[in-house]
Amino acid sequence: MTDPSPLAAIDSHATTPEAPVSGQALFLDFDGTLAPIQDDPDSVLLPDGLGAVLAALADRLDGALAVISGRDIDDLASRVPDSLWRLGNHGMNVLAPGEQLRNREDVIPDALNEGLVALKEEYPAIRIEIKGAVVAIHYRDCPEARDGLLLAAQAIAARVPGYKIQQGKMIFEAKPVGANKGEAIRTIMEKPPFEGRVPVMAGDDVTDEDGFIVVRELGGHAVKVGAGDSDARYRLASPQEIREWLEKGANADREETSTEHHEETAS
Repeated sequence: MTDPSPLAAIDSHATTPEAPVSGQALFLDFDGTLAPIQDDPDSVLLPDGLGAVLAALADRLDGALAVISGRDIDDLASRVPDSLWRLGNHGMNVLAPGEQLRNREDVIPDALNEGLVALKEEYPAIRIEIKGAVVAIHYRDCPEARDGLLLAAQAIAARVPGYKIQQGKMIFEAKPVGANKGEAIRTIMEKPPFEGRVPVMAGDDVTDEDGFIVVRELGGHAVKVGAGDSDARYRLASPQEIREWLEKGANADREETSTEHHEETAS
């Protein structure tokens, strides 16, 4: 059987992962990992052809491939092939392959909504995005307001039981403490087709660190995308390098067959 470690043939001090292999379960962040980050989050789409790569790799992993994102599940499902597992709202909402959107019951508490209205009045340049029970506060258009905005957002969340503020790239998120990519991965790893496999996660942002910690606890591996401190042992520089990594995994069987054929012809 193929060694499920992504660094099976690489020196222990190396930081570049080998391609995904059979026996693994793969969890992939969306923004900044599969697709480059844009100033307008609504403009972010999977690069051309990447959906087919993901589908081929999911088939090779017997379906054990999920896209896990802080995006709302409705939004994520509109950007990712429905043949894949989709985990939105930091894993709070899950769609299995082929599963369609359903009626939503997750909403933000009234106290949080009232605080956000006041926050928007104080910082009119921010963009507030409500994603079910999670709220994203985008401050890309007013980066100078970051520190004051963070204190204000933390004060609002402190008044709402069960909520906290998590920082990301030009964003603060007010979310339930249970909205955690790591705990979502822990739960889904107990279910087919993920159970019994070695988890591997790739992500670029602070929210992905929760997932990195859990996959390592479960004996798996984490891949950080881009610069910055991280709990991940391995690193790729950009979404383009992630794509190349995924393509190698998707084409591995074809390459192995080609090599075997070449050896048989040579003999």
